[in-house]
Amino acid sequence: MTLSYFDDTHEMIRDTARTFVEREIRPHIDEWEEAGGFPREIYKKAGDAGLLGIGYPEELGGTGGDVFQKVVWVEELMRAGSGGLVASLGSLDIGMPPLVRFGSDALKRKILPQVLAGEKIYALAITEPGGGSDVAGLKTRAERKTIGNRDYYQVNGSKTFVTSGFRADYYTVAVRTGEEGHKGVSLIVVPRDTEGFSTGQPLKKMGWWASDTAELFFENCLVPVENLIGEEGRGFPMITSNFQSERLTLAVMANVTAELALDAAQTYARDRRAFGTRLSGHQAIRHKLADMATRLEASRAFTYSCGARMEAGETIFKEISMAKNFATDVCDQITYDAVQIFGGMGYMRESLVERLYRDARILSIGGGTREIMNEIIAKQMGL
Repeated sequence: MTLSYFDDTHEMIRDTARTFVEREIRPHIDEWEEAGGFPREIYKKAGDAGLLGIGYPEELGGTGGDVFQKVVWVEELMRAGSGGLVASLGSLDIGMPPLVRFGSDALKRKILPQVLAGEKIYALAITEPGGGSDVAGLKTRAERKTIGNRDYYQVNGSKTFVTSGFRADYYTVAVRTGEEGHKGVSLIVVPRDTEGFSTGQPLKKMGWWASDTAELFFENCLVPVENLIGEEGRGFPMITSNFQSERLTLAVMANVTAELALDAAQTYARDRRAFGTRLSGHQAIRHKLADMATRLEASRAFTYSCGARMEAGETIFKEISMAKNFATDVCDQITYDAVQIFGGMGYMRESLVERLYRDARILSIGGGTREIMNEIIAKQMGL
């Protein structure tokens, strides 16, 4: 059934992505995880392969493509076994869509080709130290200033939990240009070399070790008004316009994380002997693996179904929120069970399931917490 979502073009992209991962990432991923990051040149190599450009306009340096071409790329990249690498290499997919949809032609032509070629890194900066998921309550302020004969926004404030934040070259930054609440939020592009801009050291996290995550600081940063994305006060709907795609990606990441954990647990259960027989010879283990496989199959089918509806142009806030919650719940359970099947070895850093278990935890937090997903679902149900 799942094959119906993918045609020959998707499979060609899958082959390209798989070859890229096998050659450029898999041999080094354990080292990069321990080091807390991966070489910047990986962006360029992914750009040269046309993989960063999937889903972006060809006239701006992209390769075009549909929802499932992006799904294929995320799935194959995730099979390297590092959610952190996927998050950082894919940070353009949460930072750039507002610019692509609402930005000026001049701003797009200036920035997008460099990022899609892997020459520059793009990030999204919304979350604030005291705000969490409360986007409408953000405090970072941008005030109009005229200096000489040029107009600027003077930006003051801070952001946190910014993926690729430590080394990005461009940031889509959510700022307050007007009244309190969501109507006063705008989006502007802040280049890294802006005077008064700085980053903290990479934050140390439970999981996603290969992803650099940082705090950003803005102290009287002067950003040209031409860097405004769209109109003032329209930032909030621009942010929410990308939520469907981001949540689909997180569901895909959760499903592949669960798949890797299940595969590892099956292999271990076949090879490991206990009480005179293989682990898989014990009914309790066989049934646990059967339950894990059943949950994963259901989650993947639901996620793909949402992807198909998005490709058809439907707005499915309720369903994609459900799919994200379901996929991350399934992932949490499967990675937990995989570690349990491995026993003490599952607690060791040398085991892939140990990393998958840690990496899984962020998936129900990022892109909107599980609780926020439930609130969206409830509202869509008319409650």
